Amino acid sequence: MEEGILAPVARLDRWLDAVLVLLLVTCSARYLLRHDLDGTALLVLAGATLLGAAYLTRRLVADRAAWPYVWIAVVVVLWVALTLAAPSFAWTAVPVAFAVLQVLPFAYAVTVVVVMTAVVSVAWSRITDDLDPTVLIGPVGIALVTVLSYRALEREARTRQALIDELTDAQADLAAAQHRSGALAERTRLSREIHDSVGQGLSSITLLLAAAEQDWDRRPLVARQHVVAAGTAAREGLDEVRRVVRDLAPADLEDDTTGDALPAALERAGATAASHGLDVRVRVHGDPVAVPADVASALVRSTRGALSNVVEHAHATRADISLTYLSDEVLLDVRDDGRGFDPTRPGRPDARGDRGRGLDGIRHRAGDLGGSADVESAPGEGTTVSVRFPITAGVSRG
Repeated sequence: MEEGILAPVARLDRWLDAVLVLLLVTCSARYLLRHDLDGTALLVLAGATLLGAAYLTRRLVADRAAWPYVWIAVVVVLWVALTLAAPSFAWTAVPVAFAVLQVLPFAYAVTVVVVMTAVVSVAWSRITDDLDPTVLIGPVGIALVTVLSYRALEREARTRQALIDELTDAQADLAAAQHRSGALAERTRLSREIHDSVGQGLSSITLLLAAAEQDWDRRPLVARQHVVAAGTAAREGLDEVRRVVRDLAPADLEDDTTGDALPAALERAGATAASHGLDVRVRVHGDPVAVPADVASALVRSTRGALSNVVEHAHATRADISLTYLSDEVLLDVRDDGRGFDPTRPGRPDARGDRGRGLDGIRHRAGDLGGSADVESAPGEGTTVSVRFPITAGVSRG
């Protein structure tokens, strides 16, 4: 069933009930002051009582299919009869008209309210000697303006509610999109971290064990050194897995206040690569600065990723790690003397695709933290991986 234009107004029903009862009592008292208590007066009082009782049953029939329309018809007929018999009760038209606006659709509500206004005009004209056109035209005009005003307010309220609903739906869609985007970003980050930590650690262990197997009979001492290095790499890999799971920076970088932990971590990364026969040198330029733990972790992992590429794909004999502290940023360069590749060539720079994935991971990691990464290489001329991050203002120097 279609609701009337005032149906959504909260707590209006109780106020209308109270107003109608008060008006019926007041109008009855006024009628008795001007008329004798005769048979007509008793009928008028009975009609007032019947109108009040019928009006107060509204909530009992509100949820029963077509019964609200029957209720409105009964109330309006009772009101018309009472008003025509005793014009003193014309004021009760106000709560009755509001009830009409609550129940009936707009077109029917306008018609009923106009008829009620005409009844009021006719009733008042019966107790006056002269015919006054304003008594008829004025109330009708006021009723129309009032109903149309409420209609405009109702339309505006529905439009506002529709906008609120659309905004709510849009917010829900945005939240869902952000959730999907966040989940995708987190999967990408974890994939990158696993590749640059666990994956590279396992690759290093595989290479060391393969070298140990080759030297097992001919050079047992060297083979033993390879196995020891593989064990060290396995322990470091296990620690790295735990850090990735906890989503924490390397423990030795978290509480660094002097700036010495980052160069030391780069030295250890270089030593791991050197165990594969690569000549690795680490140089620090400028005064060490305590950088944020996530930036330091990104620099260490980028170094490991670059060195892993050098060991597995570059066929290099030497790699240089340079860490440079400037006034507003920190720079990392990892350069090798390997075979190099063409960075502009579409597709992966190597057949297996691992090196391309590692370089992409370095770029994405830098971008996530507000930094940048560049790769310079050419066939036969080696490769340089450069990563830079801004340094937060106000960091104390060691």
